[in-house]
Amino acid sequence: MSIDGPARTTTTDLPALDAGGGRTVLGLAPRFIAIGIAGGVLSGLLGVGGGIVMVRLLVLWTAYGQRDAHALSLGAIIPISLASVITYGVAGQVRVGYALALAAGSVLGARVGAGLLARIQERPLKIVFGVFLGAVAILLVAR
Repeated sequence: MSIDGPARTTTTDLPALDAGGGRTVLGLAPRFIAIGIAGGVLSGLLGVGGGIVMVRLLVLWTAYGQRDAHALSLGAIIPISLASVITYGVAGQVRVGYALALAAGSVLGARVGAGLLARIQERPLKIVFGVFLGAVAILLVAR
C-alpha cells in the first residue's frame, strides 16, 4: 500500500487548527499551546513528551486521529529536541559522540517507523501504542 493509500488521512480530514473553540493566542489555538507546553516540559525533564504526552492529548483533547496525532507530534520533536539539547549542552551534559550514534540509528528507525505508521490501521495503532505505554510503565515501576 502506498503512503497515499486509504490508511492516509488527507489534510481536509484533519480538525481545524482552532480546535480550542475559535479562540486564538497570537494566531495559535490555546489547546495546542497547552499540549506543546506539557510535551516540552516533560521532554526536557524526562526525555519524553511527543509520543507519550502529545499524542494522547491530541487524540483526546483536539479530536485528531491516532495517526495524525503521531505525525503532528513528530513534527514538534525537532524544536523540542533543539531547545533541550542546547540547555543540556550549555551545562556540559551532552556526550556528542554517543548522541551522534543515537541520532544515526534513530534516523534509520524513524524512517522505518514512519513507513509503518502510513500503513497500519487506526485501531491496531492504538493497541500497539497502549501496549508500549503499559510496558514502559511496568519497567519504570519495576526498576
